Amino acid sequence: MDELSARAAALVARHPHRARLRRVGTSRAGTPMWLLSVGRGSRHTLIVAGPHANEPVGGATVLRLAERALADPRLSDQADTTWNLLLSLDPDGSRRNEGWLSGPYTLGHYFRHFFRPGFLEQPEWLPDGAAGAVLPETRALLDLQDELRPFLQCSLHGVDVGGGFVELTRELPGIAQRVARTAARLGIPRELSPYDTLYWPRLGPAVYRIPPPRRGDLAAAITEAAVESTWYHPHRYGTVTAVVEAPMWGVTAVEDASPSPDADAVLRTVSRALRRDTRLLESILARVRPSAGAGPDAARLLAPVDDYVLVGPGLADSWDPDVHDVAARPLPPLDTARLTTLALSGRRVALRTAGLLHQLVTRAGHDPADALPELDRLIDEWCADYRDGYGARWIPVARQAEYQARVVLAAFELTAGRPRPESAPPPPCPDAHADSRSGEPPWSSEPAVPMHRE
Repeated sequence: MDELSARAAALVARHPHRARLRRVGTSRAGTPMWLLSVGRGSRHTLIVAGPHANEPVGGATVLRLAERALADPRLSDQADTTWNLLLSLDPDGSRRNEGWLSGPYTLGHYFRHFFRPGFLEQPEWLPDGAAGAVLPETRALLDLQDELRPFLQCSLHGVDVGGGFVELTRELPGIAQRVARTAARLGIPRELSPYDTLYWPRLGPAVYRIPPPRRGDLAAAITEAAVESTWYHPHRYGTVTAVVEAPMWGVTAVEDASPSPDADAVLRTVSRALRRDTRLLESILARVRPSAGAGPDAARLLAPVDDYVLVGPGLADSWDPDVHDVAARPLPPLDTARLTTLALSGRRVALRTAGLLHQLVTRAGHDPADALPELDRLIDEWCADYRDGYGARWIPVARQAEYQARVVLAAFELTAGRPRPESAPPPPCPDAHADSRSGEPPWSSEPAVPMHRE
């Protein structure tokens, strides 16, 4: 996080008349939240990096976008556009993932240092609506949306294992073709049937429409409807929100639309594996919880563990043909891509839980339950399944960021000429708060170390 802020400050130092950096909020741990703005147009984009703590590529992407907006007047001055780039929506969570960011980029290293807060502590979600949002990171984003009223908002996400895809709050004709070309040129697999979009309308290959939010339980919220979120909050301003997912480890089978010879057999295998793994992890959790301690660090790790253990059996039931009520909620067509995605998703729940438990024991400094050897074995076994069973391969950070940047630029080009709905109020004066730094000390223009060494 420090390096990301330093690189943004160095960019501003090189372009003081066209780029600005201001503090727009403070995280729960007191970390400043910085917005990098390029251009002084009357129309605004809002690009949000780091909405999930374990998805760091957006930080590299926003810097890449800032450089391109500075270099190409068609993206800023000629388009009457200001690019607003939030460096990280969850800086505290992102800092907790720094243990794997410098490499080695192996699945085992990643999952042993993985962190993502509990469902109710993820700043994009609004479980109690915008008025009831209590996280300071969420409030900072909501205030930005209301201030800027962007015509385009992009939320930069990462898929740990799988493929790239895009989710939209409004239809954007032409985006599927642009995503396909970009993915092909960069060797990024497209995820044709993401687990997140299991019941969402399909707008094109790897492009999905986010349904309007409605209340539901946590297990069903992602696949059955969008929970109330910051994706839809600026909808009243005519904003198009694009959630841009870029994979860290790619799996080619997620874009294989060929039929499966026995889909039910695959579903049974995946569902039973998730139930078995959840029971196993529950037993390990029961052993390690008494010695985990009661401090805030243990609580932060236990919250997502409890969430994953809670939703695992429900997910398994929703896929299992022997349990799932097909008449009430029929599953979409089950081709190879969708079955692969479901298998990857079930394994992901187990691996994240095991990784968090591994950290819980490691940080406690003692292991009276002798859980670490078992957790190491499970993590190694499940990572090998990803690597050898599904062919998961690491995608260099530069390619992840380039893919994401090109998809954002495609969304920008397709949205920039789109008329704003008559009901949408005009954006405010672009310079209203442009140079506010909330009393922060002057930024250093010292050269920054590259974010990733490939």
